Amino acid sequence: MSSIPKIVILGAGYGGILTAQRLQKALNYNEADVTLVNRHEYHYFTTHLHMPAAGTDSIEHTRVSISKLIDEFKIDLVKSSVQEIRTQQKKIILEDGTLSYDYLVIALGGEPETFGIPGLDKYALTIRSINSVRLIREHIEYQFAKYKNENNAQEHINFVVGGAGFSGIEFVAELADRIPGLCKEFDVDPSMVNIYNIEAAPTALPGFAPELVEYAMNLLTKKGVTFKMGVAIKECLPNGVILASGEEIKASTIVWTGGIRGNRLIEAAGFEAMRGRVKVDEYLRAPGQDNIFIIGDGSLMINPEGRPYPPTAQIAMQQGECCAHNLVAAIRNQQPKKFAFSNKGTVASLGKGQGIAVVGSKTYKGWTAAQLKKVVDMRYLFIIGGIPLVLKKGRFL
Repeated sequence: MSSIPKIVILGAGYGGILTAQRLQKALNYNEADVTLVNRHEYHYFTTHLHMPAAGTDSIEHTRVSISKLIDEFKIDLVKSSVQEIRTQQKKIILEDGTLSYDYLVIALGGEPETFGIPGLDKYALTIRSINSVRLIREHIEYQFAKYKNENNAQEHINFVVGGAGFSGIEFVAELADRIPGLCKEFDVDPSMVNIYNIEAAPTALPGFAPELVEYAMNLLTKKGVTFKMGVAIKECLPNGVILASGEEIKASTIVWTGGIRGNRLIEAAGFEAMRGRVKVDEYLRAPGQDNIFIIGDGSLMINPEGRPYPPTAQIAMQQGECCAHNLVAAIRNQQPKKFAFSNKGTVASLGKGQGIAVVGSKTYKGWTAAQLKKVVDMRYLFIIGGIPLVLKKGRFL
């Protein structure tokens, strides 16, 4: 039996791929066996999915083959879906086999949080994967095609987006940009199309200064978005939604962006979790499990103000780097390092050539913020794939 420790990484999202890449650089030959498990052969950029979902960009711009990001002589890539995590046995049950581990990294990403709203899981679409994005784009186009073939039924060109956080705002911005082209293609009067953005909280885009939120909402209102703030979706129906106020909005397209929870496999494995998120220690380890690290959407960390860090790509990437360092430290019997989040800034896109951003104490809006968004995107591409990936996937105009 081999004495080489086995490291298994579940998920090749932002946290998982950075963990794998840092491990392959830091580990010596035969120092550990590293296996990366992912259900797809590609890594996709979650922060870009709103664009192909609305149809304003190609799906191919949002993904890259994992084999181009890792050295398969150092990292064993297993394409499979995780069915169960058995911590007592140190085993991972896959759909087509079993893996054993000495060290485990859970980076499975999140799932839509429906907050128990009736009908939401059945009738609403979500922006969570390449396949879900493909479905949303085709569904939207299909509704425009049906509108003219079903006596101009209004519900086909009414669009409801639940949630006005990052995903919701960025998606309605892209959708608003796409509508004129769809109207021209399908001979639909643009004035007949309605985009509703519904948010239970009193304001959109939490974390941004009020003046930036106001700028974003004014811009999107001019693009045709109708905001309904401070009112929750009470029920989701096959042909619309009922709001807590009693108002009913008829719509054939409901896209839910109102919340993310951790992967349910984490709860099923017996970890103590809140909405699928485990409160990890300062070294990113699960409570009482020095050999199990949880990063990304499945982890819960408290910031200095006493509130949970939001599950963003930025924090997942930094966790991935720290996690890899601590895995190497564990194997070499060295001291691990504490995770410390370094906020590089926050940028939200508002459609073509528009955005809002906060970098340090400075705020930006409009074209400047849109360029910062491109810089952020290209920085990530450079981190995981160097200049070749930047040239292939980057957006320069």
